[in-house]
Amino acid sequence: MFTKAVATILAVPFVAQLVSGQACTRSYTIQEGDICDSISAVQSVSTYQLAVVNINTIDAGCDNLVPGASICLGWTGQDCSTTYVVKQDDNCDDISGAYGINSTILYMNNPQINQDCSNIYVGEVLCTANTVQVPPAPGGTIPASAIPATATPANPDGDLPWCD
Repeated sequence: MFTKAVATILAVPFVAQLVSGQACTRSYTIQEGDICDSISAVQSVSTYQLAVVNINTIDAGCDNLVPGASICLGWTGQDCSTTYVVKQDDNCDDISGAYGINSTILYMNNPQINQDCSNIYVGEVLCTANTVQVPPAPGGTIPASAIPATATPANPDGDLPWCD
């Protein structure tokens, strides 16, 4: 009886890992000169999704990419490939309108965007699917939520269309 109890206790972490493990639906081999946003843009994967599915591989600053290494782009059932690359003067209302989605869906697919949409930046890649398709933020943290130091805010004045 004791042996069965010990075996069960030791097996629980391995079973939990198998249950929570995600199957990668598509992958990418890192090239020399790649940055997270360039990979996201070319591979049609949001900046947020790339950060989440590689949370234990790519650091928060995305400065540890190793050419030749393979990274995951999306998980089964949680792989948004309908994307938009943010441009200067974009705001969340314009992006939502252009893709025919409501702002709730835009924010759910891109939880790194803050409430007033002031932290999107030029070159960031957003999921613009009309249903929620991205994986949830791991452990309560939201990766890719800060504008990188080298990025340009999309709307630095924070002007919203209805505030003119």
